Amino acid sequence: MRPDDARFKTRHFYDRISPVYDLVADSSEHEARELGVRLLAPTPGQTVLEIGCGTGHGLVSLAKAVGQNGRVYGIDVSAGMLAVAHRHVMAPGVRRVHLAMSDARSLCFPSSAFDAIFMGFTLELFESAIPDVLAEVRRVLTPAGRVGIVAMAERVPTNTASRVYEWAHQHWPHLVDCRPIDAESALRTAGFATVQVASTDIWTLPVTVVVGERKSQSER
Repeated sequence: MRPDDARFKTRHFYDRISPVYDLVADSSEHEARELGVRLLAPTPGQTVLEIGCGTGHGLVSLAKAVGQNGRVYGIDVSAGMLAVAHRHVMAPGVRRVHLAMSDARSLCFPSSAFDAIFMGFTLELFESAIPDVLAEVRRVLTPAGRVGIVAMAERVPTNTASRVYEWAHQHWPHLVDCRPIDAESALRTAGFATVQVASTDIWTLPVTVVVGERKSQSER
């Protein structure tokens, strides 16, 4: 399958499930995502990007953290998910949230545009393109910028739930879409220094939260 075909199928899948995504996934992902936002710790006045913003719950949390003087941007490849996100970010008390359709492999933003970037259950979707995504993340972060990642985590040895999940991912990759990754190692390889790591789980499946910051070229 060509990469463009896979991207079309992914976009089409999320467009179809966007009206019910919160019922299917948000209830289980909510706590891990909120932990990721807390560890990323955006502060008032900052400009923050969420990659793969989905239905927008993370955007709401980020917007509250940066306050009325901050700005939050959310991107996704699915028009359906962005439509749901738009409704959430229009809620009372949520300010200065901007949405755009964009592919994380080639972000539609200038260099050094963001103080922080957040990804919740998104990076693992890119599999072999993870280095490309993190290179773009590094490009659009300020020199002191931070990135927070919440991802399904590799566990060795695996438990029964992890083995069943891996099997389901192999057979129904668009339904069971998040393949476990070593997010901390991926960040280090991409030139980030690890600031904080935390572990949690979803239905006994391991989840890692990693916050990293940019290294200068001399530190890499």
